[in-house]
Amino acid sequence: MDLRISSATSPLAGAGLARRAAAPQMETKEAGFSGALKGALQSVSANQNRAADMQREVQFENPNVSLEETMVAIQKAQIGFQATLHVRNRMVQAYTDIMNMQV
Repeated sequence: MDLRISSATSPLAGAGLARRAAAPQMETKEAGFSGALKGALQSVSANQNRAADMQREVQFENPNVSLEETMVAIQKAQIGFQATLHVRNRMVQAYTDIMNMQV
């Protein structure tokens, strides 16, 4: 996953790649950071739901769902969640730093 920003006009351009890999979703009309953050959160949620569905199908011994694909989906969901958690922690830390600044 490429987390580098490709240009100044499209922040978090890498979030669109993760969104396309997930289940089809409604496109948001929001622009800027809030739209990118919302899209990334929806993508992580969709990946987690897909992994849970695949895990359930493997438990029901569905021959159309392989164990390997399920394990890869679970790992992708876990990595996405960890990245989201890191972003949240950084945002909270930045907010705390800003609020502690003397004016």
